Amino acid sequence: MHCAEPTPRRGWLALLCTSRLLQAMIVTAYSGVLPFMMIDWHMTAAEAGSIQSAWHVGYMSSLFAVGLLADRYGPHRVFLAGSAVSAVAALAFATFAHDHLSAMLLYGLAGLCAGASYTPGLQLLARNTEPAVRGKAMGLFLGASSMGYALSLAVAAAFSHAQGWRLGLLAAAGCTAAGALLTIPALRRMRPPAPPAPAGTVREGTWHALKETVRDKPAMAGNWAYAFHCWELMALWAWLPAYLVASAGGASPWQGAGIALAAFAHLVSVFGSIAGGAASDRFGRARIMMVATLASLCMSFTFGWMWTWPLWLLAAMAAVYNLLAIADSSVYSTALADVVAPHRLGVAYSVRSVMGFGAGALSPWVFGLVLDWGQTRFGFGSTYGWVAAWSSVGLGALLGPLMIARFGRLERARRAQPASSSDHSGL
Repeated sequence: MHCAEPTPRRGWLALLCTSRLLQAMIVTAYSGVLPFMMIDWHMTAAEAGSIQSAWHVGYMSSLFAVGLLADRYGPHRVFLAGSAVSAVAALAFATFAHDHLSAMLLYGLAGLCAGASYTPGLQLLARNTEPAVRGKAMGLFLGASSMGYALSLAVAAAFSHAQGWRLGLLAAAGCTAAGALLTIPALRRMRPPAPPAPAGTVREGTWHALKETVRDKPAMAGNWAYAFHCWELMALWAWLPAYLVASAGGASPWQGAGIALAAFAHLVSVFGSIAGGAASDRFGRARIMMVATLASLCMSFTFGWMWTWPLWLLAAMAAVYNLLAIADSSVYSTALADVVAPHRLGVAYSVRSVMGFGAGALSPWVFGLVLDWGQTRFGFGSTYGWVAAWSSVGLGALLGPLMIARFGRLERARRAQPASSSDHSGL
């Protein structure tokens, strides 16, 4: 007879989300200062995009590693230790980056250390919530991330205009350190780590868990859909501030205004994360993923044509774009937790992270390459350069709806299997 799991203490979710908000600020800190760094360091768009891509390569590696470590040592330990290391790396980037190469290396290092506040956080959410409300909880967690992204851009805008962009980076890194400290009271209020397996139980090896995850057709369909989603989302986050600044004319004081408007777009996306997660609890994961993906794809192919619109109207459309692009982010995380066994969830998130952030690492760089090409061919002030760049975002995400449809079919087929013959852990 099994004893009932202890109930998490009140406030655990609020503390976890606040910690995530603060630790997420380093993610968009570079995007907020990208226009100023390009001028100070005389970087091309491709070079500027490569710094953001270095973050995603590091972050992808981090998420893969911490997922495996969390399955082995428990998400509680990895979340606590990894958050501390991430804060140190963020402060190093903000303090010592001084040119394109150093920024690429240090921001890549910061990304390499940052995964501990994400993948183990998702595992802790899955452990402390019931399936019926898990989508809403995941939405709050991802919404906290979006709030952190918005706050980071707002800080960058304020400091870059008044004191210089480095002080904005230092403020964002300081908030990351504060978020790491909040992990301590958050963990104390959660359910304790799952008890170890009984003596004599054969533990599933990492390699076996990886193979089973790759063979799990519903999980991999969801992971492929997530990869195409990340291609779109990471390019949007990296280049939206620069796009708004360039549309405003690129000169002070419009630089700060453009970044502040990008921060507003991230702020609006908070509601997209929460609404998307809650809607998936009611209407189904695949349905919400499909609606959000199709809508954001339409924005990717039209956003570049808005280059000459009034700044206030362009900012409003940027907010809509951000809201649609982020609305299904939490749903992918929830859907994976729904179809994968808890003891293999960290590995499944690791595989997903390599696929998603691998795509997300390429898209900002590809965007920059296409933008350089378009501006060379059509002229710096031409709409067509931006149209080509934003179209590369949509083209890279076109297969997303097909993967979502496949996930929905496979998930329904698995649910339809008799309980005696289905295996929640995969194939």
